[in-house]
Amino acid sequence: MSTALHEIDERTNLTANNKFELLLFRLGEAPGTDHRELFGINVFKIREILVMPTITAVANAPEYVMGVANIRGQIITVIDLPRVVGCTPKKGTSILLVTEYARSTQAFAVEEVNEIARLDWNQVIAAEGKGGNLITSIARLDGDKEDSRLAQVLDVEQILRDVLPSSSGDLIPEKLNTALVVPAGKVILAADDSPLARSMIENSLKVLNVPFEMTKTGLEAWTKIQSMADAAEAEGKTIQDKVALVLTDLEMPEMDGFTLTRNIKNDQRFKSIPVVIHSSLTGEANENHVKSVGADAYVAKFVAEELAEAMRNVMNKTHV
Repeated sequence: MSTALHEIDERTNLTANNKFELLLFRLGEAPGTDHRELFGINVFKIREILVMPTITAVANAPEYVMGVANIRGQIITVIDLPRVVGCTPKKGTSILLVTEYARSTQAFAVEEVNEIARLDWNQVIAAEGKGGNLITSIARLDGDKEDSRLAQVLDVEQILRDVLPSSSGDLIPEKLNTALVVPAGKVILAADDSPLARSMIENSLKVLNVPFEMTKTGLEAWTKIQSMADAAEAEGKTIQDKVALVLTDLEMPEMDGFTLTRNIKNDQRFKSIPVVIHSSLTGEANENHVKSVGADAYVAKFVAEELAEAMRNVMNKTHV
């Protein structure tokens, strides 16, 4: 137990330096080639890695669901990840990744697991315009070297939405209660690297009748809030007259949400602006670390009414 807690603490402490660990694995040959590309998932999402257990087929299961497995007494859905991504595993799918993601536990069948890479978030670039809709970012495993190995970081939110659509709550406007009141001239500044998550956030904020600025990375949000502060100063105002709240994901290319939050709370210009972290990284260790970097609230993805209530409570407390 002490070893496990030490490993959790060590990985949590990485975020103090904008670092994280990526589990690297292969899914087989890419379509039309004999290349076996590297893929990755944040280690924080991995509950355990197993040799493939017995899979029980389920009648009328969704297309990419292999069945279910009994893992330590819990019945867990097993997703055929190579098929989802379009790869052909020549060695079969002999490894199971059990993940905890956005309030749920699921397992992904993969061809093989390679290693855990410790990276700085600035080694990760956004993938939009560079690949398919199942990839959020691309990690340069060897830094800026021209021949650096590349790994594709999967958009698990999108994969789960595609494979198990019933597991993702739909937005029901009536459940959001009253509109979120934001004083005139102010916006909510949001950051998330997943196109699906951004779409869901945008739809919720529109239903709440809230003006917002959407960014795709922590670095983009940090740059944006600084430019907004400069613009406010030129008008004889402060950033508090421009930004009502910052809403941020945790896992993002270039700069993660932990670092973004810490930057905001350590800057005298911004520290009074409430920050709400909205992430699929669940668990007590993550939630405790969210508090340690100064965030005002943490909400697990994705229940629109809970997100709205968290933002409303934080803004009320800070008298926005």
